Formats: sequence, structure tokens, C-alpha cells
Amino acid sequence: MNAPILSILLLLPVAGAALVALIPRENAREARMAALLATFLTFLVSIPLWTSFRPGDTAMQFVETRAWVPALGLTYKVGVDGISVLLVLLTTLLMPVCILASWSVQDRVKEYMAAFLLLESAMIGSFVAQDLLLFYVFWEAMLIPMLLLIGVWGGRRRVYAALKFFLFTIVGSLPMFVAILYAYFQSGAQSFDLEALRAALQPSGSAPLPLGASEARWCFLAFALAFAVKVPVWPLHTWLPDAHVEAPTAGSVILAGVLLKMGTYGLLRFAIPLFPAAAAEFAPMMLALALIGIIYGSLMCLAQEDMKKLIAYSSVAHLGFCVVGMFLWNDKALSGSILQMVNHGVSTGALFLCVGVLYERRHTRLLEDFGGIAKVMPAYAAVLVIVTLSSIGLPGTNGFIGEFMILLGSFEAKPLVAILASTGVVLGAAYMLWMVQRVLFGRVTHEENEHLGDLRSREWATLVPMIALIFVIGVAPGIFLKRIAPSVEAWNRGIRAAIKVESEKRLEEEARRKAGLPPVEVPGPKEPRK
Repeated sequence: MNAPILSILLLLPVAGAALVALIPRENAREARMAALLATFLTFLVSIPLWTSFRPGDTAMQFVETRAWVPALGLTYKVGVDGISVLLVLLTTLLMPVCILASWSVQDRVKEYMAAFLLLESAMIGSFVAQDLLLFYVFWEAMLIPMLLLIGVWGGRRRVYAALKFFLFTIVGSLPMFVAILYAYFQSGAQSFDLEALRAALQPSGSAPLPLGASEARWCFLAFALAFAVKVPVWPLHTWLPDAHVEAPTAGSVILAGVLLKMGTYGLLRFAIPLFPAAAAEFAPMMLALALIGIIYGSLMCLAQEDMKKLIAYSSVAHLGFCVVGMFLWNDKALSGSILQMVNHGVSTGALFLCVGVLYERRHTRLLEDFGGIAKVMPAYAAVLVIVTLSSIGLPGTNGFIGEFMILLGSFEAKPLVAILASTGVVLGAAYMLWMVQRVLFGRVTHEENEHLGDLRSREWATLVPMIALIFVIGVAPGIFLKRIAPSVEAWNRGIRAAIKVESEKRLEEEARRKAGLPPVEVPGPKEPRK
């Protein structure tokens, strides 16, 4: 298609936010409707990303390139491939759901809706940006709306949770910015375009590498730190439970559904391809941290009394699986990792919606305040059971195929990793079924629970799309994997080849140094940059 779909996707939420800002403060209903219309239109515009996407094409599609600041080598370049297209579609699908889930917000409604719309634009931008500095602009732009959603519309300890979220994210991001600039100047690249910068950092032929081994390690660590905080990888996870507990329901949905995927996506799109040999060198460390996160997060879930905090720690475990799938250089594991990002967004987002339903009625999330809810809310009970089974990976639901592919690829590459990771599957079933048993079954022990109303039409509207995706992905994962697999295979081939070439060049440089020979000269002098 010739239409600039990605630019429209970026601009529609911003236009919606501007429209919401013009609505008088007292017209809260109009602000909600305008936000819902903007997000729904954005979702409709994103549908061609699915229908017109060419599954067998590993190149970037829907590419748009414009000069941004030519003097500085900055370009507006956006595009999607099999790695990012499903994440963009997940974002546009979850946003109308989040707006519907926010209908009960009464304080500063138009500011709340505007913040959500600006957040949507920044999230989409992060997934489609193909210029490294453009990506960083969107990456940092996500921080402010999410900070406001937690800090203004959050719970009792919202300011503490918001500041902790802000400090963790900004401290992780600043070293990445320094590494971006360092790699740019050292490589002699003429732009921040991802492919151009990657080619400059990994020159073909006999040209020497512009970064030494130590420099490449530090640059990879700077990128990995920023993305590991966002995943979050253990032990950088401590901001997540506080942010989830204090955020409003829709804030938790979008945080788990999309924002955490920025970390896994960033590792896959930027950190590993730009510094492949350093990534291979640190792969054992990343695998170890991911495995610790899987086991630690699962054990922490067993100790929680707050439903939101339990689900928050489950995200640490589930996304640990995604990180494991990335550092094995195995096609099955990596395809499962990308699909599991989508699965986690659907299942965990639906879990937070279910918790929000109970919180709106009882204003508590403690497990001990419930019990026997299935007798008074049978429809809600059925939905919660379905979503729980998808979260623990029951065959026929979306959670099964992603974890199965990761474990299958792990067994092929590193059997010990697969054995340790599989403990998370067992523990996941334990803590999720334990939560369901305490909330839904037994006798009604609190009088307040005896007259709770079942699901309302608005709540059905938020949960039905999630349940549909749970079964569609679970029953027919092939229609999603055929879009992912070709890009994954090309990615793995490129990374393995780059690791081999870079390792050979490092050995050659070391041999010349030991023989007392001068290093290979860079062909042509590099012009100094002002």
C-alpha cells in the first residue's frame, strides 16, 4: 500500500490528545468518547499491517523515510517486519480496551485520556523507528505519560511508585544514549539509520572494526542495561511490583501488555544486532539472570496476598522466558519468544482487567477479602478461569505454544537451561491456581461479597477481545508464526554470521599485535566531526 500507514498511526493518537485537550473539563463523557474514538480509529488504521503484510518477506515493510535533520545525520525512518508487526497490532488493540477500562475514572478525566493517547503514539513509535536517535526520542517520550498515569491517578503510594519507576528508567536510559553517540562517532557512519550504523560497526571485507573488543562490550552493556530495566530482568525488577500495585487498572494493563515488551524488543532490535560478538560473550550472563528471574519471580508469587502484586511478579517470570529465547541463537526459541511477548500482553492484561473488576466493587485486592465469588459472579468466574489457564499455558490457549517453543528450542541448544526454565511452568501453575482457588471457590466468608454484581456490558467489551485472542492464538498459532518465522530465521543467520566475522577479525588483530605488526589501516581518512 502507498498510504503512509505508520505515520498515520503515530499522528492519530496525538490528534486525539489535542482534541481531548480542547474539551471543557466539565464534559468528562465527551473526553472519554473522543479518546475511545481516537484509539478505535488507530486500531482500524493498523489492520492493513496484518492484511497487507507479506509473510515471506524478511525486509522491512511499510517503510517511510524523510529527511529530519540532515546536518546531524538524523532521518525520520519507520518500518515493521515480522519481529515488530504483531507488537504494533497488540498496542493498537489494547488501547481501546484500556480506555473502556478507564470509564470509572472521575478525576481530571481529560488529562488522563490525553496522557493515554500520547503514550500510545510513543509506544508505536518505539516499535517502528528505524533511526536510532528517533527510537531514543520515542523511548524517552513514553516515560512522561506513564509517570503521570501512576503518579496522578494511582493508589495511596502513587508518588513513591512513580518516582521509583522514573529513576530506574532514566538511570538505565542515559548510558544507552551515551553509547549511541559513542558508536556513531567512532564508526564514522553518516547517519543514525540502524542499518547504516550496523554496517559501519561491522564492515565487510578486510576493513578493521571501528570499536575495540572492550569498547563493544561497554556499549552492549549500556544498551542491555536500559532494556533490562524495562523488561525487567532480575535484579532490576524492584520498580515493577510497586508500579503495578499503585497504577490504575488500565495503567497496569498497558504497562504489562506493551511497555515491558519495549525491553525485550530493544534487546532484539538494537543491542544484539549492533554488538553481536559482545552479546554472544554476555549470553551466559543474560541466560543466568533470566533463569533466576523465572524461579525467583515464581517463588515470590507464592508469598503474595495482593492479587496485583502476584500478577506483577508473574511478569518477571514470564518475561524471563522471552529473554531465554533470545540468547540461544535458536530459531524455535526465538520465534516462541516473540510470540510469547504477544501472549503475555494478552493474558496478563486480561488478568489485570479481572482484578480491576473486583477492585471497582470492593476497593480491595487482598486474597483474604474474597472467597466463594463463583457463586455470586459465575460469568466473572468463568472468565477468570479461562484467563488463568492461558497464563499457565494450558494446551489450546495462547500461553502454551510460546512457552513450548522456547523450551523446545532450549532443549536443542542448552538442555540444562530448558530444565531450569521448566520449573517456572510448574510453579506458575501452582501460584495461579492457588489464587483462583482462594478467590473463586469455597464458601462466601465476607458478607460484602454476597451481593456483588456480575460482569457488566462495558466489562464484557474489554474482556471478550482478550478471550478471543487467547483461543485464536492457542488453536491456530500458525497464522501468527508464519509472519514471525522468516524474519527470525534471517535475524539468526545474520547474527551468527556477524559473530563469526567479528571473532575472526578480533583473532587477526590479536595475532598482528603479538607479531609486532601495525594494525590494519582504515581505508581513507575519517573527517573529524564538529
